[in-house]
Amino acid sequence: MSTARVLLVDDEETIRDGLAPFLGRSGFEVTTAADGRAALDALAGEAVDIVVSDILMPGMDGRELVRRLRAADNWTPIILLTRVGASFERSAALEEGADDYLNKPFDPTRASAGRW
Repeated sequence: MSTARVLLVDDEETIRDGLAPFLGRSGFEVTTAADGRAALDALAGEAVDIVVSDILMPGMDGRELVRRLRAADNWTPIILLTRVGASFERSAALEEGADDYLNKPFDPTRASAGRW
């Protein structure tokens, strides 16, 4: 059985540095990127099983990343992380092709126990 590969995309180093090791300890192989452009570069070099991306980032944001991946016929599942509370932002992201979203802040230990 192969290890599931996750691409974690967030401009906040503290999020990447905190969540990536947690995902690694949970059995995932994790690659990180600091924005959407870096994520596209990473995806050009390797396939992943899921993308977990922040929405609000400088440069290329998470919604643009979703649009570009879907336009390229890349249907890798994408979960967006956001502090945006507006329902229209979440709806727009889902309509553009994101598979789900998770509001920040979150507690990964609760998520791993199935209590998102």
